[in-house]
Amino acid sequence: MSIQQTLKSAVQQGFVTIYKTTIDTVEFQATRKDFEGDITIVVFPFLRVIKGNPVEIATNLGNYLKEHVPTVTDFNVVKGFLNLVINDAYYTTQFNDVYAMADYGFKKPAKNDSAVMVEYSSPNTNKPLHLGHIRNNLLGYSVAEIIKAAGKKVYKTQIINDRGIHICKSMLAWQRYGNGETPESTSLKGDKLVGNYYVKFDQEYKKEIQSLIVEGIAEADAKKQAPILVEAQEMLLKWEAGDTAVVDLWKTMNTWVYEGFEVTYKNLGVDFDTYYYESDTYLLGKEFVTEGLAKGVFIKKEDGSVWCDLTDEGLDEKIVLRADGTAVYMTQDIGTAIQRIKDHPDVGGLVYTVGNEQDYHFKVLFLILKKLGFDWAKNLYHLSYGMVDLPSGKMKSREGTVVDADDLLVDMTHTARDISEDLGKLEGYSQEEKDQLYKTIGLGALKYYLLKVDPKKRILFDPAASIDFQGNTGPFIQYTYARIQSILRKANFEYTTSVEGLTLHPKEKSLLKQLVLFPEIIQQAAANYSPAIIANYTYELVKEYNSFYQSVPILGCDNDQEKIFRVQLSKKVGDIIKNAVGLLGIDVPERM
Repeated sequence: MSIQQTLKSAVQQGFVTIYKTTIDTVEFQATRKDFEGDITIVVFPFLRVIKGNPVEIATNLGNYLKEHVPTVTDFNVVKGFLNLVINDAYYTTQFNDVYAMADYGFKKPAKNDSAVMVEYSSPNTNKPLHLGHIRNNLLGYSVAEIIKAAGKKVYKTQIINDRGIHICKSMLAWQRYGNGETPESTSLKGDKLVGNYYVKFDQEYKKEIQSLIVEGIAEADAKKQAPILVEAQEMLLKWEAGDTAVVDLWKTMNTWVYEGFEVTYKNLGVDFDTYYYESDTYLLGKEFVTEGLAKGVFIKKEDGSVWCDLTDEGLDEKIVLRADGTAVYMTQDIGTAIQRIKDHPDVGGLVYTVGNEQDYHFKVLFLILKKLGFDWAKNLYHLSYGMVDLPSGKMKSREGTVVDADDLLVDMTHTARDISEDLGKLEGYSQEEKDQLYKTIGLGALKYYLLKVDPKKRILFDPAASIDFQGNTGPFIQYTYARIQSILRKANFEYTTSVEGLTLHPKEKSLLKQLVLFPEIIQQAAANYSPAIIANYTYELVKEYNSFYQSVPILGCDNDQEKIFRVQLSKKVGDIIKNAVGLLGIDVPERM
């Protein structure tokens, strides 16, 4: 039983004894650092049940708890807050239990519990991944790992946007200007090669527009009449009609891109359980429009187009089928969601990791699925996130001004190398060990910088600021883990036996209180779909550990029992750091 459960039961009994009345809830919070105590009971809510002075009620309750709860050794009252001092024996006993658990804080899925599917990445196959995709991938992967740690089965998935006019633009530009070059002949990753031709298309398109304008054609008409665009549109029609040559080229160039994406995913440290392709799903959903019409969920207008009227829900009308019978993106997303549940019947909810420019789209999608009568629709969540900007401004794929994901990963490694070499802490490392460490630090810095911020907030990403060995950064956390491993390597004595009867140093107690919050933090992060909660918990834990490290001797301690306990405490903090940042996809080095 947790200390909160023990105290809640005692408080309820105390109210019966002192005031001859009952209460249902007891509100706890951590005691503020400027007051003595370990856990605080908020008294003000009790005034709804019993009239009186909150200080007097808190004092009466404090005396009762001190007398009847062995773990409560003292208390103080500050206005309507009852601060309780918990004895050291409680914390050392609790720590012994925690120390014995290798996966402390992680829950296993309950039998027959529903699974969660998390969608992320979902790129277009006309260009390589960029900085915005990195935030998307890191968020989706981390949320999936956190939900898994909280006790749910998780499927990681993506839908690859492999069809449409944007794909044909790359294909046409390659046909016109590629001279048959391939990833092998150019030594370029396939996604980069294809992306170069997407940029080339835009360059040639702009030239043709200018030529038409010079000939006296209005700009708006020139944009529509440019021969290269008209040809790309014709290519899309041929693809949809199954033209063999176009489909073969489409398969070839998409294969190049997929191979390139896989390299990026591996370097980024993310993975997927299932893949969906828009070329397979773009016709899904039309059957459910027919079904929705029969149920009165949709309405057909005079021109034959089909709509969903969401004005009663504060939204507007949304088209789900054009007058010519073709589907729109909404139709496809309806069908894809339903298909995913068919493919994975144990899934009871879906998480979509998509930028906040699609907030309205997902409100509409979720409402339509509810109206169609799917019970799982109540468990749909849009993990909406803000864009990532750089000091130089916004990124534009068509103009080739994006920050390429692969290039950024290399730059982060180089930045980590430069800073690490300046600090001069790598004596005795082989070059291979140095290279691996630079990669671990650089990637950890990037991931932590992007994940420590609430997903909904826009980020201005500064690579140099992210690689700092002080402050709320990935390298600071990694360095603390490495420091702990150094202590463990030097601990040339047996330290696995339980220690009892210690008088705790205030820094030990403070560290223990932070450490035991980990299970609650995982549940909170899962409930809020927020890796930032894990990141900032880990930072607070690391700060507490460094304060402990600087305040008390560990290996130099004269008392053997204290020495054993402090090494154990260090080890467990290291374990939790590793497991916590692991939920963010971050590795930790044994030496640094």
